[in-house]
Amino acid sequence: MKLYEFAIIASGQDIEDEAFTDAVFEVGCDDATLSFQKGVIVVEFARESTSFAQAIWSACAQLQKTGLKIERIEPDYLVSLSEIADRSNLSRQAISLYIRGERQQGFPNPTAKVTSKHPLWDWPQVADWLFRHSGLDKDSVVQARVVKEANLLIGTLDAADNGFIARLEQCEAAEILH
Repeated sequence: MKLYEFAIIASGQDIEDEAFTDAVFEVGCDDATLSFQKGVIVVEFARESTSFAQAIWSACAQLQKTGLKIERIEPDYLVSLSEIADRSNLSRQAISLYIRGERQQGFPNPTAKVTSKHPLWDWPQVADWLFRHSGLDKDSVVQARVVKEANLLIGTLDAADNGFIARLEQCEAAEILH
């Protein structure tokens, strides 16, 4: 078993309600910390599991039993230059050199806010590129892909449904074999 850290952003309950917070722990989320930030419920996990996909799926399924609506999983897959530096343990300056092609060619293009002063990149693309060119670990690439897939699926599948975990496990397995 490995320890995985992630957060689930949710809505639909009052975390000040003691009965709700008790319910969160009763469904098996004793490895979670609840908070209310920027208008949403944030449930931070440090979960032991056989895989990252399994950790996310079990947490989502348990939280849904409490009446929470799962909004998304974090860390988000859209990242700024600063977030890329933080997640990769490289300096902002090093990432800037990669982006400008001064250190290595082919860094992924931004995918959002392209024309703004603060563009956003797709973390799975960046993580894969950094894995191939800068030594980022494979687990970071796998987790980036699984979080993105989970966020794409959240609106379409019930986390308690077997289709959700099957898709996450397929994504994780494909990335591990890649």
